[in-house]
Amino acid sequence: MPENRMAKRGSRQTTYAGAGVDINLASQAKKRIAQLARATLTPQVLSGVGFFGGLYEFKGYRKPVLVSSVDSVGTKIKIAIALNRHDTVGIDIVNHCINDILSSGASPLFFLDYIGIGKLVPERVEAIVSGLAKACQDTGCALIGGETAELPGVYSGDDYDLVGCIIGVVAKDRIIMGKDVQAGDAIIGLPSSGLHTNGYSLARKVFGETASRLNVRSAELGRTIGEALLEPHVCYYGPLKPLLRRVKGLAHITGGGAMIGNIPRSLPAGLAARLDSAKWTVPPIFTLLQRKGRIELREMYRTFNMGVGMAVICAPENAARIARAVSGAGIIGEVARQTGEARVIIDGAGYRHDKVG
Repeated sequence: MPENRMAKRGSRQTTYAGAGVDINLASQAKKRIAQLARATLTPQVLSGVGFFGGLYEFKGYRKPVLVSSVDSVGTKIKIAIALNRHDTVGIDIVNHCINDILSSGASPLFFLDYIGIGKLVPERVEAIVSGLAKACQDTGCALIGGETAELPGVYSGDDYDLVGCIIGVVAKDRIIMGKDVQAGDAIIGLPSSGLHTNGYSLARKVFGETASRLNVRSAELGRTIGEALLEPHVCYYGPLKPLLRRVKGLAHITGGGAMIGNIPRSLPAGLAARLDSAKWTVPPIFTLLQRKGRIELREMYRTFNMGVGMAVICAPENAARIARAVSGAGIIGEVARQTGEARVIIDGAGYRHDKVG
């Protein structure tokens, strides 16, 4: 029997959309993404969103070293889903990745994103990408491409994941890795806006992740809990870029141990960071979280940034100038010779990443 006659006799045809993947909706989303990404493209971009690969003409650097980083927004996504607000998580992942490569002195060139989603809703994807595009525009980074994958068998309900990959560049003789840091150098704390993108599994356990609980207004915070938790990750690239020659070390205070685990990554062996918590302001979201969750102080320092989004290490004579470049920044401690196992000492208490010293 001819194939077309067999098709006519079938009571219902099996389609990709019927299996949970709507190609037409994907096309709509891609058009919206392309419009947003186009505004971020720089003259070096030869092919952006739409082709099979993003093409970038690399030039203008002497002995260039490419620096890459990839990360996700993590479970902060659950807060965005609960509040149906998706325009800030894109800002989070771009700024997070830029800060990561900034820690080696690199400038961002281009960014790619991956959105894995259970049910593709073009308006939601557009909101996510609007945040990506805004953060890229703010730093002169091209949103050169990405992937939006509708995966109903992997993500359920409104769940989705957002991952970013960034490529940056630094001249080989200007790489910052902390190798010149020495005892007596100053440590400057750059203020965070809140949790940034880490510690949300614990925060969600304390505050909950339903709209009814997140929309509770807190007098202590001056806004709702959800608004405070969705506060975007700060990017430090703009104010620090002109001062990088005066910087010896940079530590992005994020996942993997917060202050305790990240500051030692920019310290040579045998040195430790001695910090005074009275020298910086801890945002109220952390004090509320600690009190409501009955969390020990040492656990707070190992899980959250506690108000310091990036630590800058420099010679003492450069500290004041660097601190003035970022509103709210200040000298929070100094580099000292390590005595014992602790690599970070806060208010006299010694910490190391795998245990308290």
